[in-house]
Amino acid sequence: MSQGHNRAEIPPREDQVREELERVLASHEFRSSRRSQEFLRFVTEHTLLGQTDALKERTIGIEVFGRPTSYDPSEDATVRVKAGEVRKRLGIYYSGEGAHNPLRIELPSGTYIPEFHREAHREPIVVPLPVTPASARRRVTASHVIAAGAAFAVITLVAWVALRKPASALDTFWSPVLSGGSPVLVCVAYVPVWGLDRDPSANLPARAEEFVPLIDQFVGGGDLVATSRLAAMLTRMRQPYRLKVGNDVSFADLRSGPAVLVGYSYTRWKEISKQMRYFIEVMPGFAGITDNGARTEWAIPDLPRDRRTGEDYAIVTRVFHPDTHAMLVEVAGITQYGTDAASDLVTNADLMKEELQKAPVGWQGKNLQLVLRVKVIAGAPSSPNVVARHFW
Repeated sequence: MSQGHNRAEIPPREDQVREELERVLASHEFRSSRRSQEFLRFVTEHTLLGQTDALKERTIGIEVFGRPTSYDPSEDATVRVKAGEVRKRLGIYYSGEGAHNPLRIELPSGTYIPEFHREAHREPIVVPLPVTPASARRRVTASHVIAAGAAFAVITLVAWVALRKPASALDTFWSPVLSGGSPVLVCVAYVPVWGLDRDPSANLPARAEEFVPLIDQFVGGGDLVATSRLAAMLTRMRQPYRLKVGNDVSFADLRSGPAVLVGYSYTRWKEISKQMRYFIEVMPGFAGITDNGARTEWAIPDLPRDRRTGEDYAIVTRVFHPDTHAMLVEVAGITQYGTDAASDLVTNADLMKEELQKAPVGWQGKNLQLVLRVKVIAGAPSSPNVVARHFW
């Protein structure tokens, strides 16, 4: 997440970081999780005190989560899972309530050492140039001209180096989607929910007629996390976007510009990806990935009715769609865990770099589909593992 920041920025003071920490911990995203609060406070305070050597998985497990000294991180993923949860909570917070905070606390993937950045969205302060008297202007010497020329050369060189900086894999993945300058349409579907309309004190078994469909009211948890990640990434990239939820999406919308479809859609929009090689199919007896219509081993046998599972699969698609004649990105899992993990891949520069190193030459200009396998630990998805790739 930190690749978009200017490394030459003046670091914030300790008191400013602690003020920001208290704002974050008091937010809705962190108030509901004492362990997330303790984790973020522990790693932030140790970083401010220069004690980053203590921010190892085993140390955090013992100091924050009360694990015994015999604790083995390879057998207990509590710290890794909690770190992933804290990253998600921070992403949600800074894409909403904390979007305009003067500072930002980030926990980059692969480390437990947080980073603290000043936000760069403030309007620049314009300082008027002093008016130089005419008599002084007449005393410009050759040394002034040489100094000005040298300064211009340095500025030109810095700008040239900046322009020559290679784009990251994440930027390259999104470049065909963002290159037109049109706002990106981020779409997330409502999921069907049935509410029990009865007296809570009733002791008799519920009857079928007491269940009421709650239409167009709820979004899946994994879809919500994915949408917040995408919104935060587009904001960092200074890319305009529009968010549409549920049935408030028309075919004309998808033809008007690039779009990102989030989550397994139970609406008609699942039809738009059926022509792709890889497709998510969920029906009685099978919940998994199909390959040109044929069922694959990438499936969840006996998927529980509550959708709580220890493993999930997901698909990431980036394609110039033949029906909409616009760029389309789909990020979808069989369950919410897969959607959550897939969004982590397409918004995380480190994960994307690792994956696209294996892509064929010229992949940047091709359509692509990635099939992801996701382990679910203690109710949270781990980093995804790509099990299949298709470029055309």
